[in-house]
Amino acid sequence: MSVSNSKKQPLVSVIMNCLNCSKYLSTAIDSVYGQTYNNWEIILLDNNSDDNSLAIVKKYDDKIKYFRTSKIEKLGKARNIALEKSKGEYLAFLDCDDLWLPEKIEKQISLFENNKKLGLVFCDTIFFDNSGDKKQLYGNKKPVKGKVFNELLLNYFLSMETVILSRRVLDELDEWFDVRLEVVEEKELFLRVSAISEVDYVDEVLAKWRVDPNSWTHKRFDLFAIENQLIYDKFIKLYPDLNSIDQELLKAFQEKIAWQKALNFWKLGNGFKCRLILKPLLKSSNLKIYIVYLLSYSGPRFFNFFMSLYLKFNKH
Repeated sequence: MSVSNSKKQPLVSVIMNCLNCSKYLSTAIDSVYGQTYNNWEIILLDNNSDDNSLAIVKKYDDKIKYFRTSKIEKLGKARNIALEKSKGEYLAFLDCDDLWLPEKIEKQISLFENNKKLGLVFCDTIFFDNSGDKKQLYGNKKPVKGKVFNELLLNYFLSMETVILSRRVLDELDEWFDVRLEVVEEKELFLRVSAISEVDYVDEVLAKWRVDPNSWTHKRFDLFAIENQLIYDKFIKLYPDLNSIDQELLKAFQEKIAWQKALNFWKLGNGFKCRLILKPLLKSSNLKIYIVYLLSYSGPRFFNFFMSLYLKFNKH
């Protein structure tokens, strides 16, 4: 019997964080109402918007629980506020410019119900914009599942709109989202979930992530290096064994932070500083290091073009 036909469906709380998101909000909400799985609630946390998001929410029924902050909060804290309002046994995340396909919740909850060791289940997704679909995230290159902490730390591959968490596993953590973070808050949390539980994957496209060059994530690329460094420093303390058994893993993570720092200097027109950071990494097999090193000689004029291509297919 499918989960959607069960009389004892566990409640799924759909966490939606909104900051002036009226442009795509109805499309995102409609994709939840279109689910084949029936027992869900939407927790919509309005992060002090000044657009007509509330008017849009009022068009729906009481399956949407609307809350509003008194000021704009960092995304990590805003997501925690929404989680505190939720009642579900499982927690799904849908940002207001993304959307779900109809069977998403049903197929992911089926995995949870068949394996109580799971803390996180994700699925495939498609990156798209107003001109159409751009890229399937996984396609023929299947992601790993099971105990995936090391793989995620080295090459983070999750997309927020695809993830559902077990509340039981989430509550085993000392904290939920790290309130210091704004652009990699979900990465840090999902890494900690993967450190204490198994992860599984539905090998189907069940979600779509909107590529928007005007999004907060794209505008504040400078925060990636800062926040990934916070993750690195935090995890060294949280997981002491990383220092002794995963030197290559840590080296690769530090290399990524250095690359992000170099990009910020290139953007600011300081090609010399950019190359100074990248020069020790030129022995790496990472092609993007060479590309940025060479392009930085041209000054910042190619930065936006490079980043528009990179951010189409990379979120972290």
